[in-house]
Amino acid sequence: MTPSGYLREVGRALVAVEVTDGEGRGLGLEEGLERAVSILLEQTRRGLKVMFIGNGASAAIGSHQALDYWKNGGMRAVTFNDLALLTAVSNDFSYAEVFEKPIEMFADVGDILLAISSSGRSENILRGADAARKQGCRVITFSGFRSDNPLRSRGELNFYVPSMSYGHVEVTHLALSHTLVDTIIDRRASGSA
Repeated sequence: MTPSGYLREVGRALVAVEVTDGEGRGLGLEEGLERAVSILLEQTRRGLKVMFIGNGASAAIGSHQALDYWKNGGMRAVTFNDLALLTAVSNDFSYAEVFEKPIEMFADVGDILLAISSSGRSENILRGADAARKQGCRVITFSGFRSDNPLRSRGELNFYVPSMSYGHVEVTHLALSHTLVDTIIDRRASGSA
């Protein structure tokens, strides 16, 4: 594949994103994004926080976005991928519980979890999403690869990238997350939020 061919495939992935609600009903991309923006605005206006979880590149997306959401978006935002936290929880409990345990400890009812997993099959992400739901959090998922991945049914909103390429899925997840925060920033600046 040529570099420009790769970029064309990324473009296809961006416009092919599928969004479902918590009942598995399909939503258009615009409707899904608008619902996510509404959830973020509504909950963060009430002083609630946004939490990000992910492994590897998805963890890097979460770190980057947590910073953008609080610094630029004015929202309280955190991620649970501090090295000491990851190794202590992994050692004392298990890696499968590395997000579940901090969510159980720090999540408040009404907080928002953005769970990011390219495969949608990472046990620690699935357990984190389940813990957030049990705590009464609003859950938004970002997944890819297979359409039947289990993360895709864990959220109130689920953004799925129909691609088997890590690069395409990761770039699309970052673009979607940036779309949310940048839309909020723009709406606040124009006074429409």
